[in-house]
Amino acid sequence: MPIGSAIAKAIGYSLNRWSALIRYSEDGAVPIDNNWIENQMRPWALGRKNWLLAGSLRGSQRAAEVMSLIQSAKLNGHDPYAYLSDVLNRLATQKNSQIGELLPHNWRPSVNM
Repeated sequence: MPIGSAIAKAIGYSLNRWSALIRYSEDGAVPIDNNWIENQMRPWALGRKNWLLAGSLRGSQRAAEVMSLIQSAKLNGHDPYAYLSDVLNRLATQKNSQIGELLPHNWRPSVNM
């Protein structure tokens, strides 16, 4: 196999990323592919052209952040409306050092919900 051939490049690519490639075999919770998450994100990707009219770069970045929170809430089994409602109500009084508690993977509904 000549150096620089397509097969040599493919093997080199695989070897350089070996730890990432075998990660799923070391941890049973890690899927072999990301098809499921890509399918969950597809509705957002299909609307991309509509979001070009977000008004500004900052507006579109904020929209992307909110969409990420909504999708993360869904992936963690939360009702997105309940999650965002609770987080927005608690955000003003949440200590900066405890802001991570409001992320979807750490979130627990407040007792007032």
